[in-house]
Amino acid sequence: MKRTGTARRKTRSLFKKNIKTKGKISIRNYLQTFKDGEKVLLKAEPAKQNGMYFRRFHGMTGEIIGKQGTNYKIKLKDKNAIKQLIVHPVHLRKCQTKK
Repeated sequence: MKRTGTARRKTRSLFKKNIKTKGKISIRNYLQTFKDGEKVLLKAEPAKQNGMYFRRFHGMTGEIIGKQGTNYKIKLKDKNAIKQLIVHPVHLRKCQTKK
């Protein structure tokens, strides 16, 4: 049977932006830097499709393990499996540390 759809199938509401955040991408988010071992949240920027992860990982937190070109390698736990993703920094947010 032929495979139906693409990687962004059924993501209309999942990747939708708030009305206040629509428009140009922030250059600060586009060029942000991270250090190895830093915790990050995967939050997609729908205006830029390059370097985006698969929709299953949306909202998960991971750890930076390295850099590959302009993108970052992220290690995260998906149920019992440890997975490695390569994601553009525009799709990442720094996690808040609890004090």
